[in-house]
Amino acid sequence: MHVPDHFAEARREELHHIIRHHPFGMLVTHTAAGLDADHLPFVLDPERGPCGTLIVHLARANPVWTALHDGDPVLVVFRGAHGYISPTWYASTRETPRQAPTWNYQAVHAHGRVRIFDDPQVVRGMVAALVRQQEASMPRPWKMSDAPEDYLAENLAQLVGMEIGITRLEGQQKLSQNKDDRDFASTLAALEERGEAGLAAAMKRVRAPGGQP
Repeated sequence: MHVPDHFAEARREELHHIIRHHPFGMLVTHTAAGLDADHLPFVLDPERGPCGTLIVHLARANPVWTALHDGDPVLVVFRGAHGYISPTWYASTRETPRQAPTWNYQAVHAHGRVRIFDDPQVVRGMVAALVRQQEASMPRPWKMSDAPEDYLAENLAQLVGMEIGITRLEGQQKLSQNKDDRDFASTLAALEERGEAGLAAAMKRVRAPGGQP
């Protein structure tokens, strides 16, 4: 990933923040069959390993897990808030036309080594972790125990688990940090008016004191 210095994000806590808030990632693998990409929801355990560990499950029918071996290198790509930025949003455009459209975005690349689990109890725990993560904000969180045990067992038998020990994180937050306060503020106002609250919030986060290295 090409990362200009002024948009580089190297702080582990910020990269983890993006992963936690945008957990649907793309698992990129390179096997004997060639390159493959699978889109999956991940759980991040930030305390396991120097850069954290990603936990995920996938369908047993997906051939990628049989093409991988424990220890194989993989890449998981997470895309955070993103959106088009019009040059008409810059306050300075009224004074000079030397502005161009761009795209603001957050991206994290998690490089790591895979470990595969085909134990029903281990897989059950992985699914439970994802359920807890996603149900936490619900008014009445659903629990796996709410479903009949035979139904759960039938569905869990169709799944395989993976852990990815992250060996390296690289990230980018391209969020108008290179714009002056006036153009930054007018861009924020335009995004909020359009209802793009997620991108506006990400921009405010990096603009806050200490928000950008």
